[in-house]
Amino acid sequence: MAERPLLAHGIGGEMLAYLLIRAFRWATGLLLIMFLTYTMMYYGAGDPVKRMFLDTSDIGVDALTLERIRERYGLNDPLLQQFGNYLNRLAHGDLGTSIREQRPVADMVRATLPISLQLGAAATVISTLFGVPLGVLAALRHNRRTDFTIVGIVVVSNAVPVFVTGPLLMLLLVVVLDLMAVPWGWNGLFSTTAILPVIVLALGPLPIIVRQTRAAVLEVIHEEYIRTARAKGLPEFQVVTRHMLRPVLTPVATSVGLVLVTLINGAIFVEFIFGIPGFGGLTLEGLQQVDYPVIMATVVIGALIVMVGNFLVDLLYPLLDPRITDRR
Repeated sequence: MAERPLLAHGIGGEMLAYLLIRAFRWATGLLLIMFLTYTMMYYGAGDPVKRMFLDTSDIGVDALTLERIRERYGLNDPLLQQFGNYLNRLAHGDLGTSIREQRPVADMVRATLPISLQLGAAATVISTLFGVPLGVLAALRHNRRTDFTIVGIVVVSNAVPVFVTGPLLMLLLVVVLDLMAVPWGWNGLFSTTAILPVIVLALGPLPIIVRQTRAAVLEVIHEEYIRTARAKGLPEFQVVTRHMLRPVLTPVATSVGLVLVTLINGAIFVEFIFGIPGFGGLTLEGLQQVDYPVIMATVVIGALIVMVGNFLVDLLYPLLDPRITDRR
């Protein structure tokens, strides 16, 4: 009886060490990404102050005015001093002020990031709900017509980029079939304008999940415990859901985590095609306008999304396979 609390304490200690190691790795990676991005902007992105007045065709600005603006934003300081000042502001929750828009970058992020988070989460759920069953079905019908059909559709859909799929589906559903109005802008995740963007986003990662699930099922389908379950006369549905899916979901969880991160950070084309004011559009705007604070904010937020996504996958691993904590 006395061994159970000790065992529980040992498992809790292993889990804590497991999480701390990964948190340290991602924090170090985030700091390195920020420094590299800041260095590249410092040496190669151009002068954002000159770019701002060049785009507005304001020829009445003299060199002294430009110098004062650079001084106000700290653009004349050495690289390490600038980066240190940025980290200090970031530690206090200040993402800076947009040089171009003259408004807090945090407000711009708050207005755009939730939209991309909703789109990415919805597309990930749809891809997973369709991808996992299709992958299992393809593996169970290995080298049969069903398998070839699913794999063929997956290969074709993977070969078509998002900026082609979006306009084609819009043309088909809006112009040819007249099933909906032109989906433009953002009226919430549960509005009709969000249906097509979510579908287009979901089609991108669907082949990854299908292939990963199919490969994982093929690895375990001939294991002894699967054969034993079938020999006991269990229905195929129970064999798949109770005995096959748990080891299969471990590698699939990695794919789903990466898919969610990719959709949130990489939905630039979809947001541009459908006129959605999301985080991808903010990233593109910052790059086009050489707006240092906006660029750094999108990099920091994007890296944090990657870090949190992978961290959640790390949390999920021990639940699917407790042996993983022993291999850290």
